[in-house]
Amino acid sequence: MAEQKGAVMNNVLRTEGLTKTFSGFTAVKNLDLTIKRGSVHALIGPNGAGKTTVFNLLTNFINPTAGKVYFNDQNITAMAPAEVARLGLVRSFQISAVFPGLTVLDNVRIALQRPQGLATQCWRSDKILSRLDERCMQLIDSVGLSSDRHSVAGELSYGRKRALELATTLALDPEVLLLDEPMAGMGREDIGRISSLIKAVSQGRTVVMVEHNLSVVADLCDRVTVLQRGEILAEGSYQEVSGNPAVREAYLGTDDD
Repeated sequence: MAEQKGAVMNNVLRTEGLTKTFSGFTAVKNLDLTIKRGSVHALIGPNGAGKTTVFNLLTNFINPTAGKVYFNDQNITAMAPAEVARLGLVRSFQISAVFPGLTVLDNVRIALQRPQGLATQCWRSDKILSRLDERCMQLIDSVGLSSDRHSVAGELSYGRKRALELATTLALDPEVLLLDEPMAGMGREDIGRISSLIKAVSQGRTVVMVEHNLSVVADLCDRVTVLQRGEILAEGSYQEVSGNPAVREAYLGTDDD
């Protein structure tokens, strides 16, 4: 019994029989997914495998047809997305919109206002809001944007905008951070930069990511779940799943390809 309780406490996020059907098409089928606390866990698979749908289900942006989602052993299946975020399960795009006409500092300050209860209090004085600046600078420094703190966000390079989005997401101090294709559209230099940032911010929290760049997955992730047609095809370390013949055929390609 003690071992079972310990296993539950070590699982920060899990699903039971999670299923989503759209007009007769089953995008996710009977998914039993377990995310270990403190891990970096990747969901990979070919296009149409159901990865983004799983993310939407985990954060309650869509409701499941069947099944349950548990966060810290609490059933969150019926909760609103905002409630889920307040618990500490945060998907990057929920607060990652960059205000292009504002500075980096102002973008992060706005993101910090919500957990401080100041999100809708536009009448607050600069003196009161300036109390957020120390934490703003900590977040900005953590993503390597200290030299850009007074730069207008819309003038940043694509990779630096993504770094700013990561800072605004971290403003909610998530326990579990879900990143949907964080390397999409990036060049090699930006991929290296954002990959290093993800490795850094994963210290002390859990990261779940959908990512097509398998080099990034191999470098960052402790565990990999391979999806195919909404079901789990394989799970394990990157070395284990990349050597699985079924995975190679479905996702990585066969030797004959």
